[in-house]
Amino acid sequence: MSNDAGHPRLGLVVPKYQQTAIARNRLRRRLKELWRRDLQARLPGWDVVLRTRQETYAASFDLLRTDLVTWCEASGR
Repeated sequence: MSNDAGHPRLGLVVPKYQQTAIARNRLRRRLKELWRRDLQARLPGWDVVLRTRQETYAASFDLLRTDLVTWCEASGR
């Protein structure tokens, strides 16, 4: 969705799925780092909301990066 800010913004939804706060915060930090390093500069002024799934907790950093970059390329940017 486009926004009036002129730059992309990220919203994260990381449900508990019976995980600890440590696991949730680690996943949030990984996603924010991927956003900062690999996605933010590629996207136009969009509002992006990522809602994680239960299997996301077990995904490696490289797999998360691959999935997000693939999504970004498929979105037309």
